[in-house]
Amino acid sequence: MSLPPEKASELKQLIHQQLSKMDVHGRIREILAETIREELAPDQQHLSTEDLIKALRRRGIIDDVMKELNFVTDSVDQELPSSPKQTVSFDKQSTLKKIVLGGKAFLEHLQEPEPLPGQICSTFTLCLHYRNQRFRSKPVPCACEPDFHDGFLLEVHRENLGDGTRMADSTTMLSISDPIHMVLIKTDIFGETTLVASYFLEWRSVLGSENGVTSLTVELMGVDCGTLGTESKVSVGILNIKLEMYPPLSQTLSQEVVNTQLALERQKTAEKERLFLVYAKQWWREYLQIRPSHNSRLVKIFAQDENGINRPVCSYVKPLRAGRLLDTPRQAARFVNVLGYERAPVIGGGGKQEQWCTLLAFLCRNKAVREAVSVDHADLELTCLCPQVLGLKGDCEDHANLLCSLLLGYGLEAFVCVGTKAKGAPHAWVMTCGTDGTIMFWESLTGHRYIHKPTNPDGPPLAEQPKPLYPYRTIGCVFNHQMFLGNCQPSDAVETCIFDLNDESKWKPMSEEAIKSVCAPGATTSLPPFPPLCASTIDASVTSNEIEMQLRLLVSEHRKDLGLTTVWEDQLSYLLSPALASYEFERTTSISAGNEEFQDAIRRAVPDGHTFKGFPIHFVYRNARRAFATCLRVSFL
Repeated sequence: MSLPPEKASELKQLIHQQLSKMDVHGRIREILAETIREELAPDQQHLSTEDLIKALRRRGIIDDVMKELNFVTDSVDQELPSSPKQTVSFDKQSTLKKIVLGGKAFLEHLQEPEPLPGQICSTFTLCLHYRNQRFRSKPVPCACEPDFHDGFLLEVHRENLGDGTRMADSTTMLSISDPIHMVLIKTDIFGETTLVASYFLEWRSVLGSENGVTSLTVELMGVDCGTLGTESKVSVGILNIKLEMYPPLSQTLSQEVVNTQLALERQKTAEKERLFLVYAKQWWREYLQIRPSHNSRLVKIFAQDENGINRPVCSYVKPLRAGRLLDTPRQAARFVNVLGYERAPVIGGGGKQEQWCTLLAFLCRNKAVREAVSVDHADLELTCLCPQVLGLKGDCEDHANLLCSLLLGYGLEAFVCVGTKAKGAPHAWVMTCGTDGTIMFWESLTGHRYIHKPTNPDGPPLAEQPKPLYPYRTIGCVFNHQMFLGNCQPSDAVETCIFDLNDESKWKPMSEEAIKSVCAPGATTSLPPFPPLCASTIDASVTSNEIEMQLRLLVSEHRKDLGLTTVWEDQLSYLLSPALASYEFERTTSISAGNEEFQDAIRRAVPDGHTFKGFPIHFVYRNARRAFATCLRVSFL
């Protein structure tokens, strides 16, 4: 495997530092002088490289160096985290080697034929997250027995345990309760992705296994996607997994000790969840006593995840730092805006299916880039701009939870709002409260921002009232990772609401201690850990050029069917790029820039007697044929 120049330089520097620390250069000079003096004749003072290596090996210098160097190598398919991570460590660390040996009993694909070499077929991809580390397997063809053969190295030592040069012992690792979250994704031949299964693997059974090696059979259950909510009770397949501690454990625990620890943790978690449920029921009774009409408001305390487990809504939000992937809150809003919107599918109708996703399942459902396509009405010239961005699919609640988490990471006081839009459709959006009292609504599906100015329903009829520009109709509750507040004002209409969250006569709060007991990081073993955001693995420039060539071919074929010839003007295509960049900048910052230069360049490029017409269309997918079909349906053309 070849390394990038900057990584190779970093690796050389680390090795040089360690060799200097061990004074290897001085020891080599001493051995070189000793070898020349003792083993060579007086008339032969030339020493070959092979002679020197033999002398170093004979005196144990090479063995000493190799013992000091401990390489912790991530899987080549691991996604890069947003924060820089050193890939070579010279301290002893505990790592868990996880090997997926294959799958079986994926009966949905029992009748699928063996794909021919080079044939495009549906694939499975296994995504993993453990303690701020993310991995992704190689895609394998969908089959009844998918051929998974991937290995991953997961660091399991806990930070700040004391002596950094000492490996964590078995007892210490037994106290690390973070599970390995595995998500199985299916990608069809058109590039569309589907969440197949989500599973939390308890890895600590390996601590009680002989030689620190154990094999597991994991049954993956389907995700809830129907009105009956029974998909999570149906098996979709089985994975064979091998776990191995590296380096081998010096002392293994008895299986009874491991099982006792796991049982105590489950008992403690169950008790915390029971107490919170009792408190939530009492809070709800008190809320209804304020006003019986509160029963019809959208006050959502629990939400069901993809595995059909009811979790407090506050557990779906946590301050999330994007590193250098997203520079500003508005850029974060634009990022979330371009993620694909997809309602949870419903079997047999019956309205909107309620399903919230854990963050890893949401992030892994799709990886794409967003495209901006500019179409010239005169000659159907198309130019693609593909910013290197992670693209996903999810419902409005998933978008709102992610945007709220990102805004919290930027230090804003952000909340997820649950209410309705026009015609009473349930909806979720984000609200931030400024230090000056300004209330700002953020629509996660469009990236639009709205300042909230309440109207006074008791004001004089002729008094001028602020006209709301936002699409929201009612609001039932707001929450983040620490707070949950139910709207107890006489009217739940957004336009008349006062967002003074400290006024308990308008907003009934839940106990922050009660929320912390089940939603704080590490509070319960059942709480899904938050994964880091990762940079896109897609080369934006290469992908942009590929999409442009595909679109050109589609345009040429379409015009040929109409009896028209097609001539491409590459210079005009290039001149459209600044306009697309300007559109993207305006969407992100609400500031328009560079329009004067673009207009001047177009006027110079368009011949006399010709007219230039064009407008941008934004897509959240990379399917060129689908994008072209959309362009043909646009009435502006």
